[in-house]
Formats: sequence, C-alpha cells, structure tokens
Amino acid sequence: MRRLLILFLLISTALSCGKSNKPDGLLSEDQMVSVLIDIHLTEGVASALPIPYDSSQTLYRLLEKDIFLKHDTSDSVFTESMRYYLQYPERMDQMYARVIDSLVVRESNPTSEEKM
Repeated sequence: MRRLLILFLLISTALSCGKSNKPDGLLSEDQMVSVLIDIHLTEGVASALPIPYDSSQTLYRLLEKDIFLKHDTSDSVFTESMRYYLQYPERMDQMYARVIDSLVVRESNPTSEEKM
C-alpha cells in the first residue's frame, strides 16, 4: 500500500509539473521584454541627469507611468508578471538575455527614435 501511495504521488507530481499554471492577465514574455527594455532605458536616463538622487527617483517614477501607458498595462500587472516569471529562472535568464541584446544593439546603433 505504501509503495502504491508513493507511486501515485510521484506520478501526480510529474503530471502537474508539465502543466503551465500561468494565471490570466499576465504579460507575455515578448511584452515583458519590451517593458523591461523601456524601464532600463528610462532608469539610465534618470540616473544620468545632473540632478540630486531623490529628484532623479521622482522623475523616474513619472517616466515609469509613461512606460506603462505606452505598453497599455499597469504597474500591478507588471509586478504580478515579474513575480510569476521570477519563479522560472531559466525563462527570466532568456528574457534578460533578449533585453541585454536589445540594449546593446540600441547603444551601438542609435536610431532616430532615441533622438526624440
């Protein structure tokens, strides 16, 4: 009986691991990458300005609201999406690799979009 119980638990665990329990309303990986790119660009701009740290943080919070408007999302959806994706380090590594690649490309090839 004990072996049967252990076998049942192992099988149910294996089957539940294969299913994605992604809650509704989260940002997709592509959306997360886009938002993260804009967030990191905005953090860079705010921190590079010759203003006091507390002023740059206030400016960043204002600019962050614009990012969420641009991506048609809210800070709470972004936060919940981050919490979800942080449970899967491999996925986060892949997403951040895309973010870094995009930032490197933007840094090496400035576009007219960044000049605005």
